Amino acid sequence: MYQEERMQLIMDHLANSGRISIEEICSIFEVSRDTARRDLIKLEDQDLIVRTRGGALLPSPIQEFKNYKDRLTTVSNEKKAIGRLAAALVRKGDRIILDSSTTVQACAEYLHPQDCTVITNSINSADLLSDKDSIQIRLLGGILHKEHRYVYGASVIDTLSNYHVEKAFIGVGGVTTDGLSSDDEEGKVKFKMMEQADTVIVLADHSKFGRNYFYRFADWSMVDIMITDRSPDKEMLDFFKKNQVEVLIPDDDQEVTL
Repeated sequence: MYQEERMQLIMDHLANSGRISIEEICSIFEVSRDTARRDLIKLEDQDLIVRTRGGALLPSPIQEFKNYKDRLTTVSNEKKAIGRLAAALVRKGDRIILDSSTTVQACAEYLHPQDCTVITNSINSADLLSDKDSIQIRLLGGILHKEHRYVYGASVIDTLSNYHVEKAFIGVGGVTTDGLSSDDEEGKVKFKMMEQADTVIVLADHSKFGRNYFYRFADWSMVDIMITDRSPDKEMLDFFKKNQVEVLIPDDDQEVTL
């Protein structure tokens, strides 16, 4: 089978399932892992997929890609990679929640699905999304945190109670086996966002692991997917597997196995 034919069949698989693993490609097409990896690299070069360690995701459909003027200058390359992978999980017509963290703000930058509705308490994310005609924005109202440009408080939590969404994207200050932590007022809003979602996706770069912030706002029973930039240690991976948390990592030609 020629590579082009195999790549088309990989895309057909992704169209049905949204994701594929290296192991699946090897099994379905009877090819080596190196061949499977080369196929995925070529598909990514054509902007058809988003690679992860161990496989690939179908990216969110791009209606119109606009240029932005360094709006995320404070966001690291690691956070941008996490944000791009997170955005690939959003499908056409999804209703989603984005919290106010800078990593989730990176997700907003890469978000391009058609007919998507976004609920957020982040002024920065709302500003980024305002240039994307196909995305409807519900900006929550409350007390403004002037430095970090997000709103919080009882009115935000009360309003969130009226919404139901498919996915919530949540950033954190700290990640341990005890749970997720942040500042208390921000954490109360994050918890409510998680309660209102079918699927909770946590975004955290490697620096957040092992840190305990001031306020623990959620435990792992509420989390479905963790997206991070580096493989956690074996103890943490075993913990995620035990708690049925799927781990996704932007591809850097290394593998992680759960």
